[in-house]
Amino acid sequence: MPELPEVETIARGVDARVRGDRIETTWFSEKREPFKSSPQLMAKELSGRRIERVYRVGKHIVFDLAGGPAPGLQWIVHLGMTGRLLVAEPETPVPPHTHGILNLLSGKELRFVDPRRFGRMELHGLSTKKATPFAGTGQEPFNISPDDFAALFRPRRTSIKAALLNQKLLHGVGNIYADESLFRAGIRPRRMARHLKRAELDRLHAALQTVLREAIAVGGSSVSDYVDAAGVEGFFQLEHRVYLRTGQPCLMCGTPIRRILVAGRGTHYCPHCQR
Repeated sequence: MPELPEVETIARGVDARVRGDRIETTWFSEKREPFKSSPQLMAKELSGRRIERVYRVGKHIVFDLAGGPAPGLQWIVHLGMTGRLLVAEPETPVPPHTHGILNLLSGKELRFVDPRRFGRMELHGLSTKKATPFAGTGQEPFNISPDDFAALFRPRRTSIKAALLNQKLLHGVGNIYADESLFRAGIRPRRMARHLKRAELDRLHAALQTVLREAIAVGGSSVSDYVDAAGVEGFFQLEHRVYLRTGQPCLMCGTPIRRILVAGRGTHYCPHCQR
């Protein structure tokens, strides 16, 4: 599943290519799974709108739209497990499993592709009054202070790995970056969040922000289906220190990396470097 760095990379790429463009017409598939708002409603409300800005909130891609009777209308895209959001020329062959196409005034097409159909598209702010902008479900990893980070996790009676994956606490972090951040902070993923010392939580706060920034800088991690808005893979998978490195020597100490299940997710760690 695309996580914060991948979604950030896609949102930036889409924004650079379509900001200021206008949606002329739309097409949506007949598969019901990708739609939280009906395709008929989206087709009606999106047509004629200008794309003012595209950005990330958690794991969601948010389109701020102008024009029409709803002044705060936003189009929200969640990529799910295998979703892609591609900006393409109309003569480029349409990939299989495409479930949405926005035809833009510039001649470009914005395509939502999702083989497994766990992604979602919806409208937010369908009101004639100025709506509250879409805010997601949890706190933003780049905005949370060390004090607030510690206060968020110290009461949790669950493993720190499970707490990091809880999108109601901190949105955008998934399996890859939880594992990589815990490794850099020297914390075992099964440690109970409420048992972590303040110094450990401070290390985790710093490690998480560092890992996320490094991943964004190289376009995210392409370990499955992920590509950016131009169809280009990321490179952070080349920098992984534990994720999917089961049995390989730790890059710091040489101890074989282990894989366990935590909160139902495959979890990778170094038994020597992480305590």
